[in-house]
Amino acid sequence: MNDQMRLANTQLARMRAMTGMYHRRFFFDINFTTVVVLTLFVVGWWGVEETFLLVPVVALMGAVATAFDASYLLFARWYARYLEAHLNEHAGSQVLVAASLEDAFLFPLESRKVVTIPLDGGFTWFSFVTVLYTTLGALAYGFGLYLGWDSLVVAAPEAGFVYLGSLFALTSAALIVGVWWFVLGAGEKRLATVLESEFAAPISPMDGSPDMGFRSQ
Repeated sequence: MNDQMRLANTQLARMRAMTGMYHRRFFFDINFTTVVVLTLFVVGWWGVEETFLLVPVVALMGAVATAFDASYLLFARWYARYLEAHLNEHAGSQVLVAASLEDAFLFPLESRKVVTIPLDGGFTWFSFVTVLYTTLGALAYGFGLYLGWDSLVVAAPEAGFVYLGSLFALTSAALIVGVWWFVLGAGEKRLATVLESEFAAPISPMDGSPDMGFRSQ
């Protein structure tokens, strides 16, 4: 194995490790958020109703944290895909197929996505789990706000105005930036700029699977 292949293989191992790590972080953040939200609900039902108002904040933070994990997962998968193609090209056969398996089993990289939920087909169990947790998070957000409404608006209307204004502003910002980065593909297009400078064929995440030729250095 020459130096170029050895370096490419090392980078591939690094990306595969990153993929595994951010999968674990994704579910750690989901489970941690779930435990905190349930604890807040229990405390609220014990009589400290103001605790309900922390539920939307925690749910929003959990959603942003898991989306951050997913952004690194996408980064690692795109880079690993091209490294695999590079190594396969030099090996003369399709020895490395993990990228293709991930597309089929987890979610396809090329499709437009809401984080990891494909919008152009290719729905999988991973996508369903993401939808499920997203829906539960949204319900917790709304339910916490509903249960804490009286203690917020009736008992402290001025504080309620600040709380609601800040919460909705942060929620709107997270949604707008999330649509820009994931659905409109801003993040993956930035990957394309770098990858196209190294690989022979352009990467077009929103338009279909690219040819995986590698430009010799």
